[in-house]
Amino acid sequence: IKTSEAYTKTAIAMFDGIISCWYQKFKSNLVRPISYIQENIDVSWTPVIQTPPFPEYTSGHSVISAAAATVLDTLIGHNYVFEDNTSELFGMQKRKFNSFDDAAWEVSLSRFYAGIHYYEGIEQGNKQGKFIGNYILRKL
Repeated sequence: IKTSEAYTKTAIAMFDGIISCWYQKFKSNLVRPISYIQENIDVSWTPVIQTPPFPEYTSGHSVISAAAATVLDTLIGHNYVFEDNTSELFGMQKRKFNSFDDAAWEVSLSRFYAGIHYYEGIEQGNKQGKFIGNYILRKL
């Protein structure tokens, strides 16, 4: 039962997080860093990864990662230490995390460092995801 509860609540939190995020994206309609930088600072600037073709605020990766982490932190444990080795195939090292929340924040920061989000977009996306995750935990 605990495994199916974790899968179910995590999936619902992520699903609701995406709905909430995309509502906010098109309500705010904030331009991406590439648009602002190329128009006002450096016409030749490009981000590290391809910029998605939809508004910046809030970060979808931040929202769904924080929503999932909030549910998993509650159901499995706040200090659940784990390793992610999924990138070893591509020559990268294993990543060790002290909690699901730490992993979610690293996901958020990756979008900022890649140049496709402003810090505010990832920070608020993380808060939005935590809110959604806690909401799901209270309601289900």
